[in-house]
Amino acid sequence: MSAHDLDAATDAAPTDTGDKRRWIALAIVMTAAFMDLVDATIVNIAIPSIERDLGASIGAIQWITAGYALAFAAGLITGGRLGDIYGRKRLFLLGTAGFTLASALCGFAANQEMLIASRLLQGVAAAMMVPQVLSIVHATFPAHERGKVFGLFGAIVGLGAVSGPLLGALLTQWNIAGLEWRPIFLINLPVGIAGLLLGRKFITESKAPKALRLDLVGVLLVTTALLMLIYPLTRGRELDWPLWGYLMMAGSLPVFGVLVAYEKYKTKKDGSPLVELSLFRVKSFAAGIAVQLTFGVVMGIFFLVWTLYMQIGLGWTPLRAGLTGVPFSIAVSVAAGLSVQKLVPRFGRKVLQAGALTMMAGVLLYLVEAGRYGMGIASWQMIPPLVVMGLGMGLIVAPLTDAVLSEVPREHAGSASGLINTTTQMGSALGLGLVSVVFFGVIDGKPAPKSPTEAGLAFADAFQNSMGWVAGVLAVIFLVMFALPAKPKQHLEGGGEEPEPVGKEPALSH
Repeated sequence: MSAHDLDAATDAAPTDTGDKRRWIALAIVMTAAFMDLVDATIVNIAIPSIERDLGASIGAIQWITAGYALAFAAGLITGGRLGDIYGRKRLFLLGTAGFTLASALCGFAANQEMLIASRLLQGVAAAMMVPQVLSIVHATFPAHERGKVFGLFGAIVGLGAVSGPLLGALLTQWNIAGLEWRPIFLINLPVGIAGLLLGRKFITESKAPKALRLDLVGVLLVTTALLMLIYPLTRGRELDWPLWGYLMMAGSLPVFGVLVAYEKYKTKKDGSPLVELSLFRVKSFAAGIAVQLTFGVVMGIFFLVWTLYMQIGLGWTPLRAGLTGVPFSIAVSVAAGLSVQKLVPRFGRKVLQAGALTMMAGVLLYLVEAGRYGMGIASWQMIPPLVVMGLGMGLIVAPLTDAVLSEVPREHAGSASGLINTTTQMGSALGLGLVSVVFFGVIDGKPAPKSPTEAGLAFADAFQNSMGWVAGVLAVIFLVMFALPAKPKQHLEGGGEEPEPVGKEPALSH
């Protein structure tokens, strides 16, 4: 596809700026995205309570946390494509209904097996729901408004990442009606039901303009390849890094190779591949995907290591650890709003690169403080590095999605959105796998601690080592960002696109 074709195919979105319905639709899909982000992190805090209540084994606990991530990552590309084919609104509502039902099953789980199965179902439902969020935004808002919308999206991402542990701590500590950990899942029920009722009324249906068919061979290949890569990473440390794990990860590469070859064949045959390889010829998309992957690694390492350091290393309560993260969350939200509305239209890519450098400065400051204060570090002493890191993260997460999707043709919005989410999840899973090396590797390499103080010091050392790695990955991200477009396309164009003729709403919405 030529650059001219791309320009013509991209961003034909409705331009009726007086339409309040789409802002309500935006609030609905953003709430669903927030629900998923919170759900991915809320469980970690409640693990001791689940362990006690269900008598869950270490293996079961691993599955309760990793099972969701596995099912989610493996299904995202397929979920995005299904939205392109059958309608993004329809898939969003179906995914939301499934997510709400699975949350209820998690909340009422009678044993560890039922909880694991319900978490897997929750991951599959999230894979149908989440890719539609960006696709619906892409199809509902004209290009000149999308920057503002993605700014809100970035703020929600930052808020969701930090508020999950805090919400989990509060709900578990309050022990509502003696339910202990169960409210962390049951809280999704009113949110999900409201999303379904309002979504049916306010979200406009959209799908790919030309008829596409589901590529079942592609689904099988992409799911197999992702599971082969992510499963050994999530289970590796618990099983003491067996040889088959390394073989599986290495074996995922040829499967990805077969997938690429098959998708090329499928494109020539009937123009309905699962993964739209032409997207990777769009420089901004390919570079953005690389940034998403490496940024996912940073997030995967940082959030888990940070929680372990505060709760196990420093012996803080879940609530104190959760509250310590609030300044970080506020900083992300403030920077996200500023970056998209004020900074990116003027400075373009430099804003994202400034974000990577700022975040790296925050990480290095945290490293210095952790070394200086050791076990005596207080919550207030963590505020400066956390605020600097949060500002850096806000400058990246808000405009990044905008930059990646800015030149993507609308008919491939679902496929592109699925790929963005998948690479972020893959990065996060790789990061979680690396925690075993950069964090637990340091602890396992030390002699067994004789006192809680020694154990705490081992955790502090491991935290510092991990933060050194995070700073290194951020330096790589800074360099990869040079391949992003100097300014996102829509900020150069302004507005004034032709509206796409929209067919009548299907019966589902009435």
